[in-house]
Amino acid sequence: MNDSLTTYQIAGLVLIVMGVLFDLSGCIGLVRLPDVYNRIQASTKCVVLGTVMILLGAVICLGSIHVIVKGLICILFISITSATAAHALSRAAHRSGVPLADCSIVDRYARDQKPDNEPQEGAL
Repeated sequence: MNDSLTTYQIAGLVLIVMGVLFDLSGCIGLVRLPDVYNRIQASTKCVVLGTVMILLGAVICLGSIHVIVKGLICILFISITSATAAHALSRAAHRSGVPLADCSIVDRYARDQKPDNEPQEGAL
């Protein structure tokens, strides 16, 4: 019996390790970033990429047709729902009056929501 890893298994393990590192960076972002909007961005971008890499690594390592189909369906589901959920969370936070961090420079969503007859800042 050959106990050495194949090229596919090595590639899958590399993807899994990279995915765990991206997930870790998203978790650190949840703790370290100043406001809810930055935290949503960090968790959405990093964790989605990390989870997709972990799933791809598992698909490559295991390689059966059932694992491939289930993995690809999960990747598609995570990609669609994560972006939608992040948008809904940030919009709800903004509408309920959650303030931006003090270091934030501009609130583009608030600027875009002003009525047409009210002048926008910086308009010519």
